Amino acid sequence: MFGKIGPASSAPASPAKAGGVLDLSSLAPAGARGGLALTGLAAEIARYTDANGPITLGLVGAGQMGTDLLVQAALMPGMRIGAVAVRNPHSAFEAAQVAGHDAGDLANADTPAAIDRAIEAGKIAVTQDYNAMCAAGRIDVVIDATGSPNIGTIVALEAIRNGKHVVLLSVEADITIGRHLKQEARAAGVVLTGAAGDEPASTIELIGLAQALGFEIVCAGKAKNNAFKTDAVPDEFAAEAKARNMNPRMLVEFVDGSKTMVEMTALANATGLVPDIAGMHGPAADRDVLAQVLCTRQDGGILSRSGVVDFTLGKDVAPGVFCIVKPRHERVIERMADLKVGPGPCFALIRPFHLTSLEVPLSAARAVLHGMPDMEVLDHPVAECTAVAKRDLNPGDLLGKIGEYDYRGFTMAWREARESGSLPLGLAEKAKVLRPVKKGERLTYENCAPDDSLVVTQIRRRLDQQDARFL
Repeated sequence: MFGKIGPASSAPASPAKAGGVLDLSSLAPAGARGGLALTGLAAEIARYTDANGPITLGLVGAGQMGTDLLVQAALMPGMRIGAVAVRNPHSAFEAAQVAGHDAGDLANADTPAAIDRAIEAGKIAVTQDYNAMCAAGRIDVVIDATGSPNIGTIVALEAIRNGKHVVLLSVEADITIGRHLKQEARAAGVVLTGAAGDEPASTIELIGLAQALGFEIVCAGKAKNNAFKTDAVPDEFAAEAKARNMNPRMLVEFVDGSKTMVEMTALANATGLVPDIAGMHGPAADRDVLAQVLCTRQDGGILSRSGVVDFTLGKDVAPGVFCIVKPRHERVIERMADLKVGPGPCFALIRPFHLTSLEVPLSAARAVLHGMPDMEVLDHPVAECTAVAKRDLNPGDLLGKIGEYDYRGFTMAWREARESGSLPLGLAEKAKVLRPVKKGERLTYENCAPDDSLVVTQIRRRLDQQDARFL
């Protein structure tokens, strides 16, 4: 199939290949070629590769995130994409082409054995059967890059069943049934992890540093780096999406706030931080005043309590993440101020970037090398990402996907969401409207019926039954 699809004339030139494997030495920085010593995780990956060969990834999906992963893995010593599972094989070819591969580097493979043979030959196996990819012996880690709560759930369960580590890029699946996936992974002796580079995992890096230093964690979260328009729809953003090489629906998922709500729900459920109010505050707090705004009222801020999750619309923080801390001793407060972290008594620790899909392979590496997740949910629910109508909904309407025309995400405390019967965002797709819902109203189990044919819905119903013990 792929032999019949010629590379586009505009394709970038491929790096030279030796033995069917891309030779990226010409792309390495001069210092690296001159003998720069490997350190940290890079050194660990090198030692592992010397003993075992490269860490081999199986990728599900070849959209924007999947394409990024194909490119990034090709540039990382000791990492490789061994197989791509997609509904449309041509999309895998196009993504691989961007990464510098040509048609001869890809091989159609429909069985686990065929996928293993392709990998052993130094090729990337392309399959329409993610089950076959999950069962292939040469795959070490499966990465879901579909963005679908239901598909992400199914892929994760199949990978776990086959003894594979899983990097779950579908945060929507994680916030809906992540605890079930965690239980299944632990029972199978594999790692299920959130993805490095996404805001929740990047924020957890800062939280871990602050906790190790003994600081009080006042607030943690992200800066929203897109316009904030809660009723945004794809038609409005088609031109911008095209200019940014994005799917309009994906762009709207960021603009209408759904992605921020999803990510902060994931952060809450992995740390125990809670939303201070439904929907969070989301102040326009710039970098230089962030710690004086997202702190408690006692310290001059807007929070009713310490230990919360939130976001800012202010300047000079995006595309970064933050952790607002309060040292427990006047001497440390004095030293932090002297070090120009801020005036105190609260300070903003800021990671000024998150590299999204570019960092994801690092989670796969740490799963293989350390057997530890970068991020995982707690055993009890803390927050819920619910759904709010973006337009008037009528009985009989079948709801579309996140980022389309019907609803947006809205973060709440788990108990409040449970007691109000609010519908989890991850169950909204394909749900049927039972009663009229006005724009701005929350979707509930009373006015919407989730699609019971979806695996994610079935698992969530079981979790909800179990969670009655937390009330």
